[in-house]
Amino acid sequence: MQYWLMKSEPEAFSIDDLAGRPKQTEHWDGVRNYQARNMMRDEMKIGDQVFFYHSNCELPGIVGIAEVARESYPDFTAFDPDDKHFDPKSNPDKPTWFMVDIKFVRKLQRTISLQELKQQQALTELALVRRGNRLSIMPITPQQWDFILGLE
Repeated sequence: MQYWLMKSEPEAFSIDDLAGRPKQTEHWDGVRNYQARNMMRDEMKIGDQVFFYHSNCELPGIVGIAEVARESYPDFTAFDPDDKHFDPKSNPDKPTWFMVDIKFVRKLQRTISLQELKQQQALTELALVRRGNRLSIMPITPQQWDFILGLE
């Protein structure tokens, strides 16, 4: 099993939105960064654990846990000209963009803020706290996962 952190702006899609979906499951669409796409396409497997992170909000931080419920498949939003994630260069016969489905596991008892994460000596190698890292999806080591859960 692997561990991940996936960012979403809560105004666009929040942990509560995920919890409210049928079967508490939703596709993770709209990723338009090749490195993040490659992680979803090549590395994410069913059962992998995910920290759900709220970004670009009053209190950015980890707010819940989800798990990968379906491995990668073409991101159909790239083919829809009416969708905000449309990519005219992406082709259904040879898709550029992929997505996975994630399933709600639980909300954390509290938000573990970005500020708090940055203060932890044990997390200096966490991609999220490194300067200049803007990826919406990133791997988490098992040790980082356990440490962050211990902060809850």
